[in-house]
Amino acid sequence: MTIRILPAIGDPDAARAVSSLLNQLPDAEPAPAVADSTALIDALAGAAAGAGTPPAGAPPAGPPSAVEALPEVVLVHERIGPTPALELIREVALRFPAVGVVLITTDAGPALFSAAMDAGARGIVGLPLGYDELAARVQAAAQWSAGVRVHLGGSPETLPGPSGTLVTVTGAKGGVGTTVTAVQLALAARAAGRSVALVDLDLQSGDVASYLDVQFRRSVVDLAGIQDISVRVLQDAVHDHHTGLGILLAPEEGERGEEVDDRAARQIIGALRSRYEVVLVDCGSQMQSANAAAVELADVALLVATPDVVAVRAAKRQVRLWDRLQIRKAEDTTTVVNRLTRNTEIQPPLVAKATGTQVARTHVPAAFKELQPCVDAGRLQDLDGRSTVKQALWALAGELGLVDSPAARQGRGSHRARPSLTGRKRKAITVGAAPGSGAGPGPASGSASGSGSGPAPRFGARRGPAAAAGGPGPFDPAGPYEEG
Repeated sequence: MTIRILPAIGDPDAARAVSSLLNQLPDAEPAPAVADSTALIDALAGAAAGAGTPPAGAPPAGPPSAVEALPEVVLVHERIGPTPALELIREVALRFPAVGVVLITTDAGPALFSAAMDAGARGIVGLPLGYDELAARVQAAAQWSAGVRVHLGGSPETLPGPSGTLVTVTGAKGGVGTTVTAVQLALAARAAGRSVALVDLDLQSGDVASYLDVQFRRSVVDLAGIQDISVRVLQDAVHDHHTGLGILLAPEEGERGEEVDDRAARQIIGALRSRYEVVLVDCGSQMQSANAAAVELADVALLVATPDVVAVRAAKRQVRLWDRLQIRKAEDTTTVVNRLTRNTEIQPPLVAKATGTQVARTHVPAAFKELQPCVDAGRLQDLDGRSTVKQALWALAGELGLVDSPAARQGRGSHRARPSLTGRKRKAITVGAAPGSGAGPGPASGSASGSGSGPAPRFGARRGPAAAAGGPGPFDPAGPYEEG
């Protein structure tokens, strides 16, 4: 959201300095500075005139059009005239209650701070001006203003505060594919055109940097001790990956992960959600205060498990732990079944029954041979688009609403072509017609009635060019669901 800012500064030199800093703020739209208090009131009244601004002393009418036409933030310099700065702030707060006012002053002591708050200011910025302090006060005032406008009848979509979708990915135990799932979901959301942040909160053994071949000296620990995370500080800590992802890494020294507590995690996640449309958090498999806070805040909490007894029991323990600590209820958790084969005895309905969670409709097949070259090279972003693992995880992104495109809609429906990956659908396609009868589907029957050298399609005849041609894909098609 664009933050509209109206400075009220009588000193031309101060006005130029403030305008220069405001132009550096992201998502800021500063208006030309007004020179005195009368011009400020007239400008605010003119912005809301179309909907009928109440006169001085009258209660605010509060029509949505009048509220939305006003700037979110007004900056008042201490030397504004002819009305004194505190009196001007009080008048703006009374007549335009949806505008956040910030006072610019050389005296930032407790006495003036208390007087400004009593007058209705939302913050104070000390002179000489600093970028970080100004950005923090402007964003805080804009967030407060947007919240007031929602209550006055504005649209909740105008809120500039934490609004990005937060998705956490937690492993039932180590080695179940948590990081691969998080990385591919992030890449899918980014491919759909959304701004995405990928956070590694597996603080002791995070591997996001290894999977994406990232070498960056900043990490989440660098944000832990900062009380007020400004935009510039956040940009310095987040690595801009060439895929378009913003990556916040786990520390190289695992013992430093203890510096990130639940308060720091909430603050960091809030700052990221205000800057990115989607925030993916890899929580690892060990619960600490930081990733527990992330799971509690999440819009979508994924729990990754493999279809074996040990992993399902671990998933059940994890869910019970969250429930005991009042982090998250089982019914609000979505379990993703990874490495599912057609021969496994544990199927997704049994996982749902054992854990008490919802199970994602999209299941990820076991095909490590497809992953191994990219994993060993540390370039998971180069995974072939025909990979069954990538197709399943991108379809999962569509199911979760991270992707809103025709491809996502196709991905959400593609689970019907492989119901639980038991092989029944594939068997019906490849064996339904007698060999050589010509009655079966074109590509499948051609594969079955030929010389035997051509493999059957992986998920049926509708699975894309490789299946339609009846020829082998880029990976071993003899056992598309077999463990690598």
